[in-house]
Amino acid sequence: MYFCEEKANKNEIMKKEYLYIRTLIVSMMLLMTCHGTCLAQEDLDAKYATELIAAGSTAPDFTLTTPEGKKMSLSDFKGSYVVIDFWASWCPDCLRDIPMVKTLYEKHHAEGVEFLGVSFDTDIQRWRDAIAKHGITYPQCSELKKMRESDVAKVYGLKWIPSLVVVSPDGKVLLSTVMSEKVGTLLDSIKVSSEHR
Repeated sequence: MYFCEEKANKNEIMKKEYLYIRTLIVSMMLLMTCHGTCLAQEDLDAKYATELIAAGSTAPDFTLTTPEGKKMSLSDFKGSYVVIDFWASWCPDCLRDIPMVKTLYEKHHAEGVEFLGVSFDTDIQRWRDAIAKHGITYPQCSELKKMRESDVAKVYGLKWIPSLVVVSPDGKVLLSTVMSEKVGTLLDSIKVSSEHR
């Protein structure tokens, strides 16, 4: 009888130790994953935005075509803060970023910040469908060229999408990034005066 109780106690202790070690291992793995994710997010600009137009530069003007076939220029927004959202409907990272950019638009457009989507789609119907499907309501334009063939991509130094460029009311680049979180932080810090609304 004593032997059976001792064996049962040892089994109970082993189960507790196993659960403790398992919990510890899972916790460590989660911590390492979270830490790695944070580091990866911090390094995205260092990896993908190295050739983007520099802050302080004058934002090159461009005139592109809207999904409705009208012409639209960056200079149409002169006097306002503008977030240029470079994207494409075929880009998985862009599609994942759309909800964040839409949230930024909804929050900051009422404060006088303009948003302008510049697509690198080559199929106008696919582009239109993506705009409708994802409920993008801010203005859109495109050359209907692949990014590597696009004049706008060249002058803005784009090698990766999604990329975002924030332009001041006087046409200077305030931020170039592949991280929409950085745009949110910058826009939160800008006090848009009534003259820019």
